[in-house]
Amino acid sequence: MATSMGFVPAVSLQNWPASIYILLLSVLAVFIKIQWQPSFPKNAPKKIKEGYPLLGALRLFTSRAEFFKDALTFSNTGNFSLHFGKHQVVGMSGAEGRKTFFDSKDLDMSEGYAVMFAAAPQVGKQNGPGQASQFSIWFTKTITKLMKKENFVQNLGLLTSDTTTALDAMVKRTAEGADQKTGTFDPFHDIYHIVYQLTMRTVGATEIAESPELLARTLGLFEEAERNMSTARIIFPWMPTIGYIRRTISGGKLYVIFDRIAKERRRTGKKQEDAFQFLMDSGEDIVRILTFVLGALFAGQLNSGVNAGWLLCYLATNPEWYGRIQGEVDAALNKHRTRGAGQTPAQVLSTLTLDDWESEFPLIDLALRESIRFQLVGTAFRKNISGHDVPIGKSGEVVPSDGFAMYWIDDVHFNPEVYTNPTEWDPSRFLPERAEDKKVPFGYLGWGVGRHPCLGMRFAKLEMSIIVAMFVAMFDFELFDDKGVRMEKTPFISRNRHSAKKPDQPMRLRYTVRQH
Repeated sequence: MATSMGFVPAVSLQNWPASIYILLLSVLAVFIKIQWQPSFPKNAPKKIKEGYPLLGALRLFTSRAEFFKDALTFSNTGNFSLHFGKHQVVGMSGAEGRKTFFDSKDLDMSEGYAVMFAAAPQVGKQNGPGQASQFSIWFTKTITKLMKKENFVQNLGLLTSDTTTALDAMVKRTAEGADQKTGTFDPFHDIYHIVYQLTMRTVGATEIAESPELLARTLGLFEEAERNMSTARIIFPWMPTIGYIRRTISGGKLYVIFDRIAKERRRTGKKQEDAFQFLMDSGEDIVRILTFVLGALFAGQLNSGVNAGWLLCYLATNPEWYGRIQGEVDAALNKHRTRGAGQTPAQVLSTLTLDDWESEFPLIDLALRESIRFQLVGTAFRKNISGHDVPIGKSGEVVPSDGFAMYWIDDVHFNPEVYTNPTEWDPSRFLPERAEDKKVPFGYLGWGVGRHPCLGMRFAKLEMSIIVAMFVAMFDFELFDDKGVRMEKTPFISRNRHSAKKPDQPMRLRYTVRQH
């Protein structure tokens, strides 16, 4: 006889109502239909054998560089096909693949990244059919207007004063000893923050650019969004993952901050000479304005913010280029100093015109170019929006309609047939007598090529010249690890990353205020 102690009623599948079976089978059928992987056309590149049913080739997002190299060894043409989730993806390489990828009007960048790159803060909806492409057209027109010379001239004094103020504050916070002339700091914090402030000053709101509290809060929300990039959302775009929810919350908090600024400007009638005001006066709603500002800020911070820190670290471990750039900066100081030794380096540099900044620091530009070559990792994406298959050069292979194309940046940037000793940081490779980036078509991708040049290139170069020139003028510096050991060389970053990143192991710059 059964007692209450230890009695567990048997639950048998046979006891389930038929309706439960029907429901489960219906859910399974819908899931399979949603995730069903369409077959590739016969003239698509050969499909790799790696991957899982319904999920596809997951290693594309876990070990991207190694995956791409392995896939190329499998291919006879330099191109290959794979599924990622239900998405058809064609990997391309070589001169013909690169030309097709960057030059074809049928391969759309905005639609490609809208699906395959999920790191930006989430505000509103931009993922409907063609919405990313439509927004990109408006974004391009708007950013082009903001990048006009007169806007740079108007903001130049603010950019230089923001940089000087931030560097002075860094010294006050970190200086050691009785003379307060030497200290140690994290370039991927302090310099990163300067880039954010200058970018906010140019494409965002003055109220944030001039508020340390709002700068820190909004930057924190950006970083929260980046940390919660959800690869699962690429495979299952309908799934509310934890990362997606956190990114959406970050976007919502940013919306509140910008909306409050907009409402306050309307309430008081006070106008600012900034991009945010330009968009408000254009009649755009706050969601569209914020989507633009976040897109511009995210692109700038993800690249320039990281590159600025790395560039100074590379200089600190390369005596030749450290000396060259210090000489270039000192020559500019000597040329523009008008009040003798009493004029500080920051005061001298603040008198430079836009033309001066854009013409007198070619070596900083080369050093930036090489730093970008190192930090531009992973793959670029495009989507075939033409409605038909797109031929890959003369290979006889195609990118299927509605499929995605991807190109591995290291295919050219770390190709030893293009770049001599590609793993060595050496800006000399871009000097006219070597011009390694000119050896092959589209040999350098750092500023965009083909149909998609970098719209913010002029501003990015300007802010990097200001930051690097100011820093080099004010300090001598060396690189140390987090244990205080001087570093003679920077670590080589993982090529499996998806975008520019701060170093895995902390590095510090130790500075000494220069005596001029």
